Amino acid sequence: MEENGHDAVTVFQQQLCGEADSRIFEVCQREKRALVTLDTDFADIKTYPPNELFGLIVFRLKRQDKPYVLSIARNLLKILSNEPLDLHLWIVEDGRVRIRGE
Repeated sequence: MEENGHDAVTVFQQQLCGEADSRIFEVCQREKRALVTLDTDFADIKTYPPNELFGLIVFRLKRQDKPYVLSIARNLLKILSNEPLDLHLWIVEDGRVRIRGE
């Protein structure tokens, strides 16, 4: 994603491995970052309201190997130019993207 001009960091780079989901959510809020994750717990809009983040993308894929996830992520870049991410939750499944938010 960085090659497309996005300032992307991982939880590993942020030294957040093993931290609670709420802590990761808090860091994303503070740093004004969108969160991209395979952790479906973040799809719970009552616990993690998308209108409190600069975007939330939750992958719900049948395959989670790195090449497949990266190929899906590259396809999302096309959608990003046409659909808002800020204050929205994107649920990314095999073959479709559902967008929730204001």
